[in-house]
Amino acid sequence: MLTNDDFKKAVDLINNSSNVLITAHTKPDGDACGCIVAISNILESMGKKSRAIMLSSIPEWYDFLFAEKVPVLDEDIDINQLTDRSFGEFDLIIIVDTNSLSQLPKFDQYLKQNGKPVLIIDHHATADGLGDVELADSSAAATGLIVYDLLKYAGWQITQTIAEALFVAIATDTGWFQFSNTDSRVHRACSELIDAGAKPIEIYHNLYQNFSYARFKLTVAMLNTLQLHLDGCFATQQISQRDFEQTGASIKDTENLINDCRRISTVETAALLVELKDGRIRCSLRSTGGIDVSEIAAKFGGGGHKKAAGTFLPGPLEEAKEIILKEVTEKNKSLSCK
Repeated sequence: MLTNDDFKKAVDLINNSSNVLITAHTKPDGDACGCIVAISNILESMGKKSRAIMLSSIPEWYDFLFAEKVPVLDEDIDINQLTDRSFGEFDLIIIVDTNSLSQLPKFDQYLKQNGKPVLIIDHHATADGLGDVELADSSAAATGLIVYDLLKYAGWQITQTIAEALFVAIATDTGWFQFSNTDSRVHRACSELIDAGAKPIEIYHNLYQNFSYARFKLTVAMLNTLQLHLDGCFATQQISQRDFEQTGASIKDTENLINDCRRISTVETAALLVELKDGRIRCSLRSTGGIDVSEIAAKFGGGGHKKAAGTFLPGPLEEAKEIILKEVTEKNKSLSCK
């Protein structure tokens, strides 16, 4: 658990800054988006300048959180605009929801040559030690919980906008309170955020009843590839570049699709393999806990949690699937399906 001394160091960094750059991992999820919005609003209320940058596009179901479009690296700005300071001269970098260079493609180049302090706020076990100050708590169900604790420690006002953003961060990383990481800490925080103005019914609609037709078609294409292995214990699904072309969906539409196969009663471990434009395969892994998927991901340069992790593998899709099947099979030898 984090101590008051940890929070004090973070508060001191923020108080001593005047122009802050905020970012998160590639393929931003609700936890990353919610934390960025909350921190941006706090900095604005303190009279500080701040800019956020995304390392890939935000799924449209998170658009309601943002007052204006956040620039995306390689789409709206390039890495040179960061390194030559034309995007901004920053005296603090805040990175939320990751502490891994592999999750910061191209931004890691800027980070390595940048001499300014870095504040990491993250709840993943995998860590590359990127921060001068790190608020890292792997027991937290979401990074949003750590941000919330930071705001409470510092006594910074939690407005309705901030409450909504942090509620999204926590709710999405707990699968709308369905995942096993949903503990009393989660419910206490969300209760307080509701009191501060978060509206769960409206948030649920924006998050889960706001998908595009293209995403639904992509889901169908993915489900058509579903295969069960190891007597039904392990499920694989895949999405090819052709699937993206035929459905009109994009990479951001893959968020949470891995969970669809987990409704099968025998499935204890699942993998979703997505073919990227550069030929690499992004592999997302989920587990009920019997298999530590973060160990598999770490073997290939990725990381995450025991029950949720990810990494990148060389293509093609079928070969990547065989690699993961071999790893899961090896770990599954001591286990049995329900």
